[in-house]
Amino acid sequence: MLIVKGGYVYIVTNKNHTVLYTGVTNNLKKRIEQHRTKFYPESFTARYNCSKLVFYITFPNIAAAIAEEKRIKAGNRKQKLKLIQNMNPEWKDLWEEVKEW
Repeated sequence: MLIVKGGYVYIVTNKNHTVLYTGVTNNLKKRIEQHRTKFYPESFTARYNCSKLVFYITFPNIAAAIAEEKRIKAGNRKQKLKLIQNMNPEWKDLWEEVKEW
């Protein structure tokens, strides 16, 4: 039996919102915990202190999430800002809702 896992595309930023990192995962809570604790200390997000979750979207399978991540990464900053503004106009840290999952 094939088990299809869902996926998430997310954007994290630093406290001044100067750096945006787009990622993909099948476990958003675990992945954001890793960003927040700098689980991978040499990673881009650790070096640039990107731990504030400002955008995420859910997909029925990881392949669809990967395709969307590639599309978002191919875009420019203005397009990413528009995604964030549409979902989270106050730029709240969405970790507060995700950590309760």
